[in-house]
Amino acid sequence: MLLNDFDECKTSTFDPYEVENVIPNFPKIGITCFANDLIDKYVKLFKGEIIAYNSTANGKIPIYKINYKDRDIALFMSRVGAPACTVAYEEVLAMGLEKLIVFGTCGVLDSTIDDLVIIIPTSALRDEGTSYHYLKSSDEVSINEKYMAEFIEILKKNNISYTIGKTWTTDAPYRETRSKVLKRKEQGCICVEMECSAMSAVAKFRNKELFYFFYAADNLDGIKWDPRSLDNTARLSDKEKIITLALELTTKM
Repeated sequence: MLLNDFDECKTSTFDPYEVENVIPNFPKIGITCFANDLIDKYVKLFKGEIIAYNSTANGKIPIYKINYKDRDIALFMSRVGAPACTVAYEEVLAMGLEKLIVFGTCGVLDSTIDDLVIIIPTSALRDEGTSYHYLKSSDEVSINEKYMAEFIEILKKNNISYTIGKTWTTDAPYRETRSKVLKRKEQGCICVEMECSAMSAVAKFRNKELFYFFYAADNLDGIKWDPRSLDNTARLSDKEKIITLALELTTKM
């Protein structure tokens, strides 16, 4: 199969540094999520300054610099889906980023996981295509090999509920059939999303640091889909608190 056709060569016909230039004094650590409302909230709160853009045919996404506890941090929104998300990641790495914290929603495959509970993935099932261009073919990729203990310490300090387990990364959210959900549960997955395995593969290929966590949203562990707080505007005040967890983790990295 084509997904087994991995090429270990580190250079390509064109590379990210040919698209984006290194930006002087670009923050070494960054935070990204997929919700524009959350980004806007914290740009205003921390008086974010636009320092660059991720540009595609879909338009420009600003990359902001904010300061948290005397440390500059890059803050930007990622597009949904592994290909778009990893392209932006490659380009901010070319600009000068070294470490990235990613967070976003996920669907739960275990109905006992309550709405907005924090989920920390330890591995991701690679049911997408992007990661196979960065790592040899395998069923899974490991996640969060660093900073797990530090993040859990932050959660406990703030009395935040959390769970740990395997995630299922897929390219096709409208093909999460009942039989596939049951199979992924048998394989040990507790949640599903669209970017994690690919982002981890890029980080490993480029030898960069990545930390990833989710907040539980829709429930797929039943005959009928339950959206719960999947909509960006649902429980927004609670979601706004989640980015502070990422901000706190930057002080440990």
